[in-house]
Amino acid sequence: MAYQTAEELDAGMGRVYDTPKDEGAVRLVVRRPGRGEREILTEGRLDTEQGLIGDDWVNRPNKATGEPSPHAQVTVMNARVSELISGDPEPAAWAQCGDQLYVELDISEANMPAGSRIEIGEAVLEVQAEPHTGCAQFREWWGGDALRHISTKEGLSLRMRGANTRVIRSGAVRPGDTARKAAS
Repeated sequence: MAYQTAEELDAGMGRVYDTPKDEGAVRLVVRRPGRGEREILTEGRLDTEQGLIGDDWVNRPNKATGEPSPHAQVTVMNARVSELISGDPEPAAWAQCGDQLYVELDISEANMPAGSRIEIGEAVLEVQAEPHTGCAQFREWWGGDALRHISTKEGLSLRMRGANTRVIRSGAVRPGDTARKAAS
C-alpha cells in the first residue's frame, strides 16, 4: 500500500479546514464485528446501551475498568480527513480508519467542544472529552506520516483521528442522512 506523504497531507488540509460547521452529510457507516473486520452498512442502528448494533465496541474493555469504554461508544470521523489520509475519494476505502461514522461535519474541539450534540439520521450523539487517538493499527494501515499528522497539536484540536461519542437518542443512520450540530 502506498501511504500519503507528509507533504501530500499538508497540501490537502485546505479541504479539511473548509468542512461545513453546522450541517453535512453522512458519507459512510461501518460496523466492526471483530478486531480488524469491517462491514460497510446501508443502514446502521445506534442504541443508547449498545452503540452501533452489532459493533464489537461492547467487547473492547477499558483497560482501567474492564468494562466497555463509556466515552468511545461510537466514533465519528470527519470524512474529509478520511479521504485525505487514504488518498481515495471512495468512502469504502476509509473503513480501515476504524471509526463507525464518517461525516462531512467539522468535529473540531473549537466547533464541537465536549458535551456538544450531533443529530445524525434519527439518532443524537454527545461528543465526549476523552480524545480519540491513533494506534499501531492506524499506523499499519495509513503509515507513520499519517499518524504523526493527526497527532500534532493542530491534528488533535481538529479531532483528525475522530471524536468519541455516546448515543443519547437511539435511531437509524444511513449514508446520505444529514449530520447536524445541535443547537446549544
